[in-house]
Amino acid sequence: MRNKSIAEQMALLERGCEGIVSKEELEKKLKTSLESGKPLKVKVGFDPTAPDLHLGHTVLLQKLRQFQQLGHEVHFLIGDFTAMIGDPTGKSETRPPLSLEDVARNAETYKAQVFKMLDPAKTKVVFNSAWLGQLSSYDMIRLASELTVARMLERDDFKKRFHGNKPISIHEFFYPLLQGYDSVAMEADVEIGGTDQLFNLLMGRELQRSRGQEVQVVMTMPLLEGLDGVNKMSKSLGNYIGITEPPDQIFGKTLSISDQLMFRWYELLSDLSLDEIATLKKGMAEGWLHPKAVKVRLAKELVARFYDQAAADAAEKNFEQIFKQHELPDDIPEKTLPAQEETVALFWLLKEAGLVDSTSDGRRMIQQKAVTVNSEKIVDVNAQLPASGELLLKVGKRRFCKVLFV
Repeated sequence: MRNKSIAEQMALLERGCEGIVSKEELEKKLKTSLESGKPLKVKVGFDPTAPDLHLGHTVLLQKLRQFQQLGHEVHFLIGDFTAMIGDPTGKSETRPPLSLEDVARNAETYKAQVFKMLDPAKTKVVFNSAWLGQLSSYDMIRLASELTVARMLERDDFKKRFHGNKPISIHEFFYPLLQGYDSVAMEADVEIGGTDQLFNLLMGRELQRSRGQEVQVVMTMPLLEGLDGVNKMSKSLGNYIGITEPPDQIFGKTLSISDQLMFRWYELLSDLSLDEIATLKKGMAEGWLHPKAVKVRLAKELVARFYDQAAADAAEKNFEQIFKQHELPDDIPEKTLPAQEETVALFWLLKEAGLVDSTSDGRRMIQQKAVTVNSEKIVDVNAQLPASGELLLKVGKRRFCKVLFV
């Protein structure tokens, strides 16, 4: 794909973008890169505030893949320094800072996960503590002098908190400044982020300009809607697909989305061309393609991306066994726990079996009538089970675990 014309590169890179500041600058940078043979330095930053990534994060990673396919250099920035401040974007209150231990642990998992999508040979993983940690008190004061409080209060989240008499900590004002300084330190040509990051992304342009650097192009990507098709994908809302989830769960969850949301995901997550996606839409509209077949194709593509084609084929087979033939999947995970005379709470057991993220999540699934034990639906949130023998647990339509008490 390195030999694509500027027009072809622009068509690929504009796909799914919410905005580009500016298209003319991006075209100019692509032309200069093509003529000089020097790849563009493309930056994206992730604060390691949680240990795992979901499909919503991969909207940005997909755009980075496209830059790599065009021969450009991706710099995956792990904000280990800025994570200790906490990104205030979209927050109605000050976020508690993470500990150094949390940041280090989460950063390591990020490094492992991003290479499920990005080419390691064309990706540089960098940490912003390498330069931000070297700034002196004098440097920090000088940096802070480049932005006014009035300018900072133009941010929607700060404005709402200010008018709502909710506290804004001074250190939060440093976040966009430090993110902008990252672009200066890296001499970034392009920075990609979500639409909610626009203020922070533009800060990089301001700081680069004030230091005589050629300013970066800013590309914003939309926030991916979650499984409910309404709210942005979020672990706290439970409408997400984690990229490290088992293949069966990724496959089954993808098949649960609406037809309308499916094509939104195709545009932002799939490697199919827009022409190929248009053909799928036409096939559904004209009736010669069944919606489920189109959705299966997307589900298998996602599973293959994070695992391999064999895992995608197996996930499809397991799905058909469970839903068409009403059989159990071949590879039900097992969990061994020590037997005891006392009973155990079902919501606790669901967490121990890895079927839910927390006991509160377990309670919620029971309340939603989504839990069965040995094929019997359980509706009592405080249900107690004997801690002996063998239990077959099922959450929703796709998550199984066999618990053995020994």
